Amino acid sequence: MVEPASEAGCSLSVCVLASGSKGNAIYVGNGRTACLVDVGLSGIEIERRMCAAGLTADQLSAIVVSHEHSDHVRGVGVLSRRYRLPVYISPRTEKAAGSQLGRLHEIRYFEIGRPFEINDLTFHPFSTSHDAEDSAGFTISQNGRKIGIATDLGIATGMVKEHLRTCALLILEANHDPTMLIEGPYPWPLKQRIKSRNGHLSNEDSGNLLAEIRHAGLCHVVLAHLSETNNTPQKALLAIEKALGTAGRSFDIHVACQDCCSNLLIVH
Repeated sequence: MVEPASEAGCSLSVCVLASGSKGNAIYVGNGRTACLVDVGLSGIEIERRMCAAGLTADQLSAIVVSHEHSDHVRGVGVLSRRYRLPVYISPRTEKAAGSQLGRLHEIRYFEIGRPFEINDLTFHPFSTSHDAEDSAGFTISQNGRKIGIATDLGIATGMVKEHLRTCALLILEANHDPTMLIEGPYPWPLKQRIKSRNGHLSNEDSGNLLAEIRHAGLCHVVLAHLSETNNTPQKALLAIEKALGTAGRSFDIHVACQDCCSNLLIVH
């Protein structure tokens, strides 16, 4: 069962602190171990949003980095130094990030496809199709409970589907409405990048993926990385519901925001 609640030990807790092209960060914890997946906001703003969710940054155990784009790494170095946090990152991503990261308290490398542990949480990084050097999605598990994070991907490969198929909670990209993107103000090369196999999932693509991997144990889906220019929460939700059809569903759907954090969700 997944429900909004205060954080409790032995349960997986998830809070999307920010989601969108201006900055991304996701909190995952269990009362003993707490991690941030990406830090695309300033350290001060991350602290403020964690406080709003009833969390504190001094509870953090580590930072995990998905890829090198600035909206995912902007605040990594600051928080790593301020709270003496190890940063889990692939070697190729570290090299591609370059000076964006600044000095880190400690670096711990991971390899996509090989699980690694942060205390009692198991992270399984998987490759995503995105225009970054070594872009990763993650599943995070503990005692049979598993959540999945898949944003910043142009297509959902068979491997992505396999990793996400048994998650109780999904954070899934629904970046753009195709019509809004084509008719919108972006220059044509940027439009082509976004809708390419190395860009971002559209609302329809996200809905089709969700329709394929849904299962009885899926309780919550958080739609993430919505474009403020080429999408609206209403369009994203409508596309998802259309893809799911009329058979009904047992899970709730939320939309993550750029300007505020989500509710804290608990996987029991």
